[in-house]
Amino acid sequence: MLTFNGKLGLEDFYRIIIEDSNIKVDDSVFETVEKSFNFLKEFSENKVIYGVNTGFGPMAQYKIKDSERIQLQYNLIRSHASGTGNPIPPKYVKAAMLARLNTLSLGNSGVHKSVIELMSELINRDITPLIYEHGGVGASGDLVQLAHLALTLIGEGEVFYKGKRVATAEVFEKENLTPISVELREGLALMNGTSVMTGIGIVNTIYTRRMLDWMISCSAAINEIVEAYDDHLSEELNNSKKHKGQQNIAKNMREHLTDSKLTRKREHHLYNANNDDVSVFQDKVQEYYSLRCVPQILGPVLDTLTSVENVLIEEVNSANDNPIVNVEKEHVYHGGNFHGDYVSLEMDKLKIVVTKMSMLAERQLNYLLNPSLNNILPAFVNLGQLGLNFGMQGVQFTATSTTAENQTLSNPMYVHSIPNNNDNQDIVSMGTNAALITKKVIENAFEVLAIELITVVQAIECLKAQDKVSSKTKKMYDEIRKIVPIFTEDVIMYPYVNLVKDYIINNKA
Repeated sequence: MLTFNGKLGLEDFYRIIIEDSNIKVDDSVFETVEKSFNFLKEFSENKVIYGVNTGFGPMAQYKIKDSERIQLQYNLIRSHASGTGNPIPPKYVKAAMLARLNTLSLGNSGVHKSVIELMSELINRDITPLIYEHGGVGASGDLVQLAHLALTLIGEGEVFYKGKRVATAEVFEKENLTPISVELREGLALMNGTSVMTGIGIVNTIYTRRMLDWMISCSAAINEIVEAYDDHLSEELNNSKKHKGQQNIAKNMREHLTDSKLTRKREHHLYNANNDDVSVFQDKVQEYYSLRCVPQILGPVLDTLTSVENVLIEEVNSANDNPIVNVEKEHVYHGGNFHGDYVSLEMDKLKIVVTKMSMLAERQLNYLLNPSLNNILPAFVNLGQLGLNFGMQGVQFTATSTTAENQTLSNPMYVHSIPNNNDNQDIVSMGTNAALITKKVIENAFEVLAIELITVVQAIECLKAQDKVSSKTKKMYDEIRKIVPIFTEDVIMYPYVNLVKDYIINNKA
């Protein structure tokens, strides 16, 4: 059980979203929310407050009668619950709910405390609203996607419950839940924000960090397989460049290879003999870039990921709706905190570095499959009869095409602004699209990495190197070997690729 006090970190998201920990809302949160609600209720009397007694967007010029204020909120929710496409998976929706709960708990939104009560119950009971992928332009936040969340909170629409898609009203009756109390601006406060793009974004970072760890392990293992010189991973070389990401990647790879019997010392082979009579060296003096430059390639990935995490957590712990209620100053401020440019830009950065990881994995895979490059393995790491059997040839096509798709998907959404809403939203972030495309890029990259891992295991099998690789590589070998058997005859590959993909997504390296 995690105590929720209106401030969240990455580790909190991990515990709640990945490990399914429950939350207990601290009393201080309810006190803050009630103060905000009571202040706004009093302050909004005889004043024009956007979204309380006005229309929305370009129709804000229309005054709403006091008797129609509550209906205004319901109208907003129902009219904007207009998403299409595929449903967003419940795990990502749960993260969006947690992000929205946190924002509304800051006391800058003026919502009724029933919003906090019901949202926390839905999170704890794994009841997630049906939210579609298409609909958000990320300017007044995730209006359409968050409207589907709000629809659930008023007891309407559909939810995912115990693995099934069910009418919200039916689930509320079964679970003895009561819809929120719509009093002032609950509709607008729920919808006007960046929580869907941010929630998806945070789950994206969790899986990217996991993928990076697998990528480091895989890269270290390939260096072993080809008996590479280890000085390109040395502290001396990598610390001569000042980027922390590069230094940390190299350090992690050194630790992975500590007890390897395969990596070589340059001084043992190239620095201790007179080679004047040699015109052509049989062994490579330096490895190909996909092996030798891993710290320089994955270093920027790590640094970018860390930066993205920081920005997203700042967004989660920010007031990102409009207007903003300030109880201390006894004032309501109108502006654009709902604009998603921060998240949109970070998601574009993240998908670019994830695409680069998939490119690195594809090149390392190609190195293992091409005997003209590695000089130690049969073509396509084929453990059967060359010509009759095909080994890993078929899955290379999958890895190549999936990497190519990532390269196209990594084009930025951040600069794809299309004005809409009668030009009220004349420059938008497309942050939700950016987060969802990044999710797809991550899933694709796990597919490429799964294929590479199977190939690494086959290569170790081919070389009979199980007792020579490092203990960490041996552990990785054993884990994948439990999923994928040794195969000399050709087998149907897609079930194994999907099983390994599922394993590395859901388990740490």
